[in-house]
Amino acid sequence: MPDLKGGAPGPVSRGANVAAPRTGAGLLDPKGAAPAGTNLLFLREEEIRLAQDLLFFAYRDFTNAADVILDELGLGRAHHRALHFLGRNPGITVSDLLTILGITKQSLARVLSVLMEQGYVAQTPGPVDRRQRLLTLTPSGQALERRLFERQRERLSAAYRDAGGAAVEGFRRVMRGIMNEQARAYVDRTEQAGREPRTRPV
Repeated sequence: MPDLKGGAPGPVSRGANVAAPRTGAGLLDPKGAAPAGTNLLFLREEEIRLAQDLLFFAYRDFTNAADVILDELGLGRAHHRALHFLGRNPGITVSDLLTILGITKQSLARVLSVLMEQGYVAQTPGPVDRRQRLLTLTPSGQALERRLFERQRERLSAAYRDAGGAAVEGFRRVMRGIMNEQARAYVDRTEQAGREPRTRPV
């Protein structure tokens, strides 16, 4: 099961409803999304356990979509995570990548060593502080990261289309609620950067 850190979406009492007594509204209508802060969602223990089941199986099948490619290359999910965030953050420092991945220096060193040996990642010193190590994907690394992305995009896109816009927004809210503050801040920065228009070369 993925390591899910951060606060739970709400208080949970064992075997009992937390919100006001059940009304005709019942659970949240899967076809629509209730405004944040409403008491339509009853967080019983069984529903939280079901959420754990959903997270486990979704994570398993989502990652399996890329595992076949990784296995062919003798790589694993740790290498995939590094490729993903290097692709999202070209020129990132080793220190910042460590913060994102939340792993030890030794673990990251092993992952980067394999990716550099196979020609997927390049490392250069910082332009100001030469002690800094800046990481980027090589053309081969970009091609591999794209190939892995395409495999997982197929599954995620299909799920988004089937669920509809309101459900997608609800999914985003739940995922953000599970994340810790540091992860939410990273997502916010990335989302904001994606909205900013790219400057064209003169």
